[in-house]
Amino acid sequence: MNTGTRPFILVAASDANRDVLYEEFAARYGRDYQLRVVPSDDAVAATAAIIGGGDELALAVAELYGDLSAAAAVVDEITELCTTCRRLAVYDWRVLAEAAAVSRDLIADSRIDSVQLIPRGPRDEEFHSEVSGLLSDWGWTVAVPEAPVAKVVAEPNDPAAAGIRDYLERMGMPHTVYSPASEIGRRIIALIADEHPDGVPLPIVKSTIAGAPIAGATARDVARARVSGQQSLHDTPCDLAVIGAGPAGLAAAVYGASEGLTTTVLEQGAVGGQAGTSSMIRNYLGFPRGISGMRLAQRARLQASRFGAEIFSGHRCTGITINPCTDGKAWDGHTIEVEEQRFSARAVIVATGVKYRRLGVEPLEELVGRGVFYGAATTAAREMADQDCYVVGGGNSAGQAAIHLARFARSVSVVVRRDSLAATMSEYLIREIEANPRIEVLTCTRVIDGGGRQNLEWLTLDTVGELPRTVTARGLFLLLGADPHCAWLPAGIELDPCGFVLTGPDLPVRVWRTPAEPPDALATSIPGVFAVGDVRSGSMKRVASASGEGAAAVSMVHAYLDSLQGVRGDSRPSAL
Repeated sequence: MNTGTRPFILVAASDANRDVLYEEFAARYGRDYQLRVVPSDDAVAATAAIIGGGDELALAVAELYGDLSAAAAVVDEITELCTTCRRLAVYDWRVLAEAAAVSRDLIADSRIDSVQLIPRGPRDEEFHSEVSGLLSDWGWTVAVPEAPVAKVVAEPNDPAAAGIRDYLERMGMPHTVYSPASEIGRRIIALIADEHPDGVPLPIVKSTIAGAPIAGATARDVARARVSGQQSLHDTPCDLAVIGAGPAGLAAAVYGASEGLTTTVLEQGAVGGQAGTSSMIRNYLGFPRGISGMRLAQRARLQASRFGAEIFSGHRCTGITINPCTDGKAWDGHTIEVEEQRFSARAVIVATGVKYRRLGVEPLEELVGRGVFYGAATTAAREMADQDCYVVGGGNSAGQAAIHLARFARSVSVVVRRDSLAATMSEYLIREIEANPRIEVLTCTRVIDGGGRQNLEWLTLDTVGELPRTVTARGLFLLLGADPHCAWLPAGIELDPCGFVLTGPDLPVRVWRTPAEPPDALATSIPGVFAVGDVRSGSMKRVASASGEGAAAVSMVHAYLDSLQGVRGDSRPSAL
């Protein structure tokens, strides 16, 4: 790959529309991209020439006209040559009905990323909004950042560095990794060498937002060092504390802050939770082309911040001390314990979600961060180019990870214990997986061993009815189902047998208001504490439902705070 060159946009068009498309793309993107507009019959050869020359193809645009099945085959051949480029199909309004039918199948099989009508006048912002979105997706997931916010100095295969990179990626912060022997690496080390006479510990993180470089850094160190621009926790009581910043917690933050509640959000990792690791969520309402979990999370974070919510990543909540509200006395709320810090909140929404279960194969646990990853680890996908990868899990997160990895890896195998994906994965993902020649599904199979000298090199697979076999593997991505984050909750919170938080009518009758009046649907067994999202017993474990629960809980918080007005001795909550 050539560095310092502009990536390509390749447009394959008919004679009738070639000039129109050239003008549209040259006027908008000519400064930042190299543009090549060719007849459709020459598109595959042009793609091969771009890739063969060591250049990057960011976007391939193919017109659907004439023999539409042949035009679709051109898209497939371009994709085979360049799996990382984004693919846009365009068509003239005169073939609208036929092209729309073909493009629906192409999108359903993930053979193209989007489809648009060819502009027929100036300022077609809808068309260019879609093009810009595709180029933006490519830039985030494929291209090397042009202006990194953070620089990481680390040895190859450093597990701590892998965690830092995953955090930065999920926080939407462009970054670059440098060897300590590189010129930039040596320069960063020299900045803090006087502070470490025995040698500067790696990895080192230098951010344009934070102050001095952080030596011997972990992802949590990076989060707490104000790399994301966050302030210190405050001492004054707030109306609402949201514990967890996945979709449910972020929705609660948006609705709580927008309705006037002073809102504080705590997240021990990166904003977005498990959903933030998803490379592309295509069934979330309002995003027809789909949206990455990272982008959805960062948009929600900015939205909540605009309304005044304070969001702190890298802060792990260790407990809640329940303080009863006493008639006639001032009451600041329950005490939230954040390791060595404490603050008060009059209402609490628990949205801590779930964590991936461990595989339990000790040799592979020792290689976490060195070819073995829990979660999608989108930063590692680029390093899987021309390698064989394995994804363990049968849920939507596993499906999304496999499809994203297939853009880079030579092969991706999805390992599941069940005899099919139908019971655990959405149909649209199953269809995309079946249509992708790089992805294979290994049913009734589990990983029982693996290893490598410094990085993952091999796995042993056990398939029902067959002898165990050893396969070459450079990447293992584990999305094994989930256990709730509930160990830190106070003893008064009722849990179901699997450890999820019970709410509303599912709570034991002994904690109901009266035998005929159950608590609010999202209320826990402790007044003023609510639970939403994946951590809640009976939740759907979907981004959309988690967001809805986070929003719905805020109305219950208002009702709860209203109920305190007659007994509180201090001022009313700011929202009321």
